[in-house]
Amino acid sequence: MQLKTLLQSLIACEADFPDNPSVTSVETDSRHVGEGSLFICIRGSHFDGHKFVDQVAESGAVAIVADHPVEASIPVVIVPDTRRASAVLADAFYGQPTKQLHLVGVTGTNGKTTTTHLIEKIFTDAGRKTGLIGTIGMTISGKPLKLQSTTPTTPEAVTLQQGFSEMISENVDTAVMEVSSHALDLGRVHGCDFNVAVFTNLSQDHLEYHSTMEDYFRAKSLLFSQLGNTYDRNKVNAAVINADDKRADELKKVTAAQVITYGIEREADVRAEEVELSEKGTRFSLVSPFGHTNIQLKLIGLFNVYNALAAATASLLSGLPLSQVKASLEEAGGVPGRFEVIDEGQPFTVIVDYAHTPDSLENVLATVRQFAKGRIFAVIGCGGDRDRTKRPLMAQKAVEYADISVFTSDNPRSEEPEEIIRDMENGVKGESFVSIPDRAEAIHYAVEEAYPGDIIVIAGKGHETYQILGDRVIDFDDRETAREAIKKILMK
Repeated sequence: MQLKTLLQSLIACEADFPDNPSVTSVETDSRHVGEGSLFICIRGSHFDGHKFVDQVAESGAVAIVADHPVEASIPVVIVPDTRRASAVLADAFYGQPTKQLHLVGVTGTNGKTTTTHLIEKIFTDAGRKTGLIGTIGMTISGKPLKLQSTTPTTPEAVTLQQGFSEMISENVDTAVMEVSSHALDLGRVHGCDFNVAVFTNLSQDHLEYHSTMEDYFRAKSLLFSQLGNTYDRNKVNAAVINADDKRADELKKVTAAQVITYGIEREADVRAEEVELSEKGTRFSLVSPFGHTNIQLKLIGLFNVYNALAAATASLLSGLPLSQVKASLEEAGGVPGRFEVIDEGQPFTVIVDYAHTPDSLENVLATVRQFAKGRIFAVIGCGGDRDRTKRPLMAQKAVEYADISVFTSDNPRSEEPEEIIRDMENGVKGESFVSIPDRAEAIHYAVEEAYPGDIIVIAGKGHETYQILGDRVIDFDDRETAREAIKKILMK
């Protein structure tokens, strides 16, 4: 695409240069710039793209988009907001790919990953070629997309639109994505034409970024306010909201889209009735305007009933038959790092879960409590450089629901693990717990102390295969560490 043609998508910009070079890529990461790239300077929490103008010019960039005049050997385009401009330019460069997709976005504090995987399975089983974007990566029909960067739950706008473009080239017709509060607040999903927006729940998380729960909710609500104000019988445009969440009524007010609710406790359009929970799975009756049926999930816990309801509702209003929804939900296995059982033949149970908020930890431990025959161990930590106020709350949930709580590190980042653990300990003074800063040592401790029939829950990191220590990223996987610890005791 020619540069001047691409810039026509921007309403407000200052650009005056005689040449009109071809743009071969749109980039916000200086390391990915090559011949013909348009580089957009983004101000991040750690880096400012404006400081890399000389580097990108040497790498072959044809122009720079900045929010103030900068000295550069190549043309500079001045815009009021480079993040907003990046979404507009990426959407234009890749040909507005989401207009060609049935796009489902899922937001909320907990359950996003499981819900998106369930929706993806339902659509895939129905014969729809489906793309998935979220915490575990970006995939098409289960195969990873080889993009330059997909680290955040919801990637930056440029990477996101590039991913959608690749989906279109692979004949994908449906995309399902996790939408984080950060992404909404920073405008990463600007330009995304959502058909269905799903809200799972809201509980405390990310207050190091949002400062208050009101601001956190405001960010989440942006997904629903962006659904649009028009109604088209030929296009699904709907908000799927958890009626049992206390923010449900507020959320309904921010969207012009039609609303369909799901729930268990309060009146809802799609409901789970006669819920039966066990260590083998979960059974419930699904009652909806689309029909009634009984569902037997392999997934365990009441929180997974909510995830299944959310996925079912999004799929049903997207036009998929109830019989398909039932078949797919009943066949669905677990998501990596979400209530994942580690079985090496040991006489006790080990579960690895991504639970890293007080609410999600309570959900997991309360579920385990329902079928535990022995003691419950909770191995938990809290991330460094993140919301400090949830640290004592995490500790309180562990002590409340577990028989033996082991406090350890998570991703300490720039903080000392001992300081993070001290914040946790302050929330449970007078209670019994064990503090072991080294995460591997903490996992080994729990495994070595477990008796037959006990259950160990290792919470916080789930599917992650790394740990962030200062400015280092080391290999670390709770699941592999647990397997090593189990094999060690079985060899004795």
